[in-house]
Amino acid sequence: MKKLILGMAIVASAFAFGQKKDAAALNAQLQEANKVAMDAYNAKNYAAAAPKFIEVYDLLKANGQDNKIYMYYAGLSHALANNSDQSIKIYTDLVNSGFTGVETTYTAKEKKTGQVVNLDKATWELMKKNSDYSDFKTEQTKSIESDLYETLSSLLLNAKSPEALTIIEKGLAKFPNNAKLKEAQSTAYLQSGNTDKFVSGLKEQLAKNPNDATNWYNLGVMQAKNPATVNDALEAFKKAIELKPDFSDAYQNLVYTTIGDDAKVVGEINALRKDKPDEASKLIDARRERFGKALPYAEGWYKANPKSIDAVSTLKEIYMVTKNMDKVKEMKAKEAELSAAATK
Repeated sequence: MKKLILGMAIVASAFAFGQKKDAAALNAQLQEANKVAMDAYNAKNYAAAAPKFIEVYDLLKANGQDNKIYMYYAGLSHALANNSDQSIKIYTDLVNSGFTGVETTYTAKEKKTGQVVNLDKATWELMKKNSDYSDFKTEQTKSIESDLYETLSSLLLNAKSPEALTIIEKGLAKFPNNAKLKEAQSTAYLQSGNTDKFVSGLKEQLAKNPNDATNWYNLGVMQAKNPATVNDALEAFKKAIELKPDFSDAYQNLVYTTIGDDAKVVGEINALRKDKPDEASKLIDARRERFGKALPYAEGWYKANPKSIDAVSTLKEIYMVTKNMDKVKEMKAKEAELSAAATK
């Protein structure tokens, strides 16, 4: 599972109201709540920031301004505080409402002071007739709708929610070329047990980006489960290592996939030793050949992760089968060293 997509910068806001009698008092309350939220967020106290952003939203809404960006900030803060349930609820509401985060800001410059002030649209239009102001400008923020879908998808996948695939596919309907949503879709297929679609998704992603070592590895894992695609799995693991030479897990799977079900083979050999020694010998030779093929991958695994006791133990066994006793002694010593370190 990839990390959550939580890369939104939160900026301080200016609040503007019409000519309401209590506008000054409300504005002061808003400024205070916004400052507390901002300070908490910047101090990474996300659990404290979230409810204050909701407070800002509620105050604005009570004054007729349904500015959902503050609910977005609250959802983001909840996510960063690992309050997944609250974050999922907020993000789901935002997605279902069609919120995009696109905002238009209206500014004008006071001629006397040179200060640029933020205005609501109605006041901005009125001020155009006021000779004390100039440089009337509007600016529109970028849409964050794709980020909403990406983050909500990640939250739902982490929560193992069956709703994940629904949200992902809704997002892909709007953003069909979004690589993060495509990746999330593959993960959702895997979580739901739809391995065929998971594999198809991986192949589709690799067709677009053949240099993704992780996707090659994941494809190999799925192909290794099917005897008919074992050779494809080996090639996928090799491709992953080619792209990422220290990919320990890919080396490990190369070893195990090359060797196959060794316990089953050993059982067959033992069953044949007494009555069919020639057949047993053929199986022994074939086993030794497979271990020989796996040897360079096991050595690569050990090189990539020299502190892995599994890598050391597997390499020791391969050296035993291929009759390299000097290396067996070396791996036994390394195995003992790692075991002793693990118990300290």
